[in-house]
Amino acid sequence: MDTILRTEKLCKSFSNAGLQQHVIKNMDLGIGRGDFTVIMGSSGSGKSTLLYALSGMDKPTLGKVYFGEEDISAYDNDRLAVFRRKNCGFVFQSIYLLDNMNVIDNILTGALVAQKNSPELAERVKTLLKKVGISEDMWKKYPNQLSGGECQRVGIVRAVINEPKILFADEPTGALNSSSGRDVLDVFTELHKGGQSIVMVTHDIKTALRGSRVIYLRDGGIVGEHRMPDYGSDDNGKRRESLQEFLNEMGW
Repeated sequence: MDTILRTEKLCKSFSNAGLQQHVIKNMDLGIGRGDFTVIMGSSGSGKSTLLYALSGMDKPTLGKVYFGEEDISAYDNDRLAVFRRKNCGFVFQSIYLLDNMNVIDNILTGALVAQKNSPELAERVKTLLKKVGISEDMWKKYPNQLSGGECQRVGIVRAVINEPKILFADEPTGALNSSSGRDVLDVFTELHKGGQSIVMVTHDIKTALRGSRVIYLRDGGIVGEHRMPDYGSDDNGKRRESLQEFLNEMGW
């Protein structure tokens, strides 16, 4: 498989009360282009730290992160910011929409930061909103007039409006009820079917089932990997049983 992102001997440490806490330890990891990689593990295993290092939101202590053939771990902060704008989309558990902007303007703000503005862009915004189930009568509403699930779907559109090469998500359904969470996961599934590369952190098996690959972390290292066919291409009951068996082996 064509690799879009990879690490070599990745390490990340933090200083805590004068002591070094090693969160990621000598990790080699490859992310395939068009893959939907899910990162799981117990609390403190390094899931979010790994996501931030892969996406250029945080710099590794040691080791390298390659995007294609580019060593982004060598970039300074300004160059990393440009890299993220051009290549990455982000969806977090907390929904960071601007309260004083309506749905359309919240999305266009992300595009304008990347210096993109055109009639085609406006049409793309509307097309994507319809795809995620945000109807036209909601486009002029403000975040406080929407449900949590609706806000998160708007956030996903904002994350993909610039056509990122890779989409990063950190517990994207963690603050949502089951129905809203399912709607959001359906959006991720459709994005993946369209060829979007996705890396997602989750602790929830229902969310993990949407991936094509699950890697399991323990104490800052990869201790297991589980491959699955794309969601919906087989009996999802068997998918869950297989994933549950893997997670039990991992001590989840």
